[in-house]
Amino acid sequence: MIFRLLCACVLTALEGYLLGSILFGVVISKVFFHDDVRNHGSGNGGMTNVLRTFGKAAAAGTALGDVGKSVAAVLIGQWLFDVLLSGSGDALWAALPQAVCGGYLAAIFAMIGHSRPVFFGFKGGKSVLTGAGAALTLSPVVCGVLFLVFLAEFAITRIVSLGSIIIAALFPVGTLCYWAWQGANTATLVFVTVCAAFMGGMVIWLHRSNIQRLKNGTEYRFGSKNPQK
Repeated sequence: MIFRLLCACVLTALEGYLLGSILFGVVISKVFFHDDVRNHGSGNGGMTNVLRTFGKAAAAGTALGDVGKSVAAVLIGQWLFDVLLSGSGDALWAALPQAVCGGYLAAIFAMIGHSRPVFFGFKGGKSVLTGAGAALTLSPVVCGVLFLVFLAEFAITRIVSLGSIIIAALFPVGTLCYWAWQGANTATLVFVTVCAAFMGGMVIWLHRSNIQRLKNGTEYRFGSKNPQK
């Protein structure tokens, strides 16, 4: 049982990390614009920087790719845990479903891969859309509610980073409420909340430079030619 669990964890972490390491913003910028988006703007490979640098079409492709890769990572992680641990008879899985473990483990490593991609010199993005794709797969209701929160914040402030930070902070709370509503047991509630807190905390940590600019009042507002003074 321990060997099977170890194999499931290693394979899930590996596939999540490798899929997360595919930076669609960098791929699109190099293939279609013969440039690297990380050489411009904020210096990261995420959708927001692609939008500012190369426009809406490139940003849409980046968003679809970054969301899609995390959806795929979560589904593969769930499948791996189901296949490798099904019929184990271990009491742990009576309290903690395999698919839940595999899905959240894959999500975390997909986000790590996106922020530190092995294919692109370990310089990536801030994992917002990658985390959103994972949330969409793991808890679609939470993802939908947080998306509405993001839209409301963006409509008021036009600051993308602030919305990302807010939904990252709310994600663990939403996850706990969602799984409690689903009737999950205590072990599952603790596990998913800790995983969601790690995912949200990662996004906030990757936005630490944005947080400093927000404090200084110099963070970029979407549609402005220059950062706000």
